[in-house]
Amino acid sequence: MTSGEPIAVVHFTGRIAGGEEAGETFDTTDAAVATESGIYRGHRDYEPLEFRVGAGEVVAGLDDAVRGMAVGEERTVEVEPERAFGERDDSKVVELPRADLEARSDVSTRAGELVRSESGETGWITGVGDGTVTVDFNHELAGLPVEFDVTLLDRRDN
Repeated sequence: MTSGEPIAVVHFTGRIAGGEEAGETFDTTDAAVATESGIYRGHRDYEPLEFRVGAGEVVAGLDDAVRGMAVGEERTVEVEPERAFGERDDSKVVELPRADLEARSDVSTRAGELVRSESGETGWITGVGDGTVTVDFNHELAGLPVEFDVTLLDRRDN
């Protein structure tokens, strides 16, 4: 980290910007918005997000937007997949032997369940056959444009 990277403090709401799920909220720092959108999780703190600008701690499109904002400014920015959660990569959808997964104590073989690979990647089971299980290791928002309503609450030199 260099001393030139300011700390940004923001409130944000992220929504899917395209496709069948357009307008669906996927993340927010606002508990009321989370509750209204059906994504509220009691274990989570709904506090402003603090991050080092330019350090890769948030998606690139949000980082870019904050760079050009003044404290107190509110903005809605649309972010294309490559500057958000990446493009979908078909090579990250793999079929694994069902018996191998069933032998692990941390995995069930039901569609929608999370699986962690030996390299630490997380994927979702998308299909279960007699002998194989299909796991998608893409980010769940890969390939989708997103938009953020963002308010810059503070910017501090690091």
